[in-house]
Amino acid sequence: MNKLYIFFTAGCLGALANSLAVWLCGYFDITGIMGVSIAPALSAHWLYPRIVWGGLWGLLFILPFMNSRLLLKGSLLSILPTIIQLLVFFPYKAHKGIAGMELGLLTPVFVLFFNWVWGVVTAIAIKIVR
Repeated sequence: MNKLYIFFTAGCLGALANSLAVWLCGYFDITGIMGVSIAPALSAHWLYPRIVWGGLWGLLFILPFMNSRLLLKGSLLSILPTIIQLLVFFPYKAHKGIAGMELGLLTPVFVLFFNWVWGVVTAIAIKIVR
């Protein structure tokens, strides 16, 4: 049970880092310059569900592979939330088209990067606690 707490908490930290990366890229208009309309306001309403979902995704670290190579594991596991965001969330919940193409052609690249941030920060947090 202790491992689950660690993985959930690490996932929450990863989600916080991911959210700050998304917000900073929008705040400094990095996404806008690249033609992607992702620039959220930093608010508790936007942040809270992202952190909870990040914690839930963090539970994937319980999977018994690559435990000695956590950074690589985090990078690989980050592909799962990327796929869900691009193929489920954007088209069906946000109504932004497959892979969020209505937000800009480079949307999948940014989503992949932001979720990679989640995976790496989550892996680092797990490594520090262990």
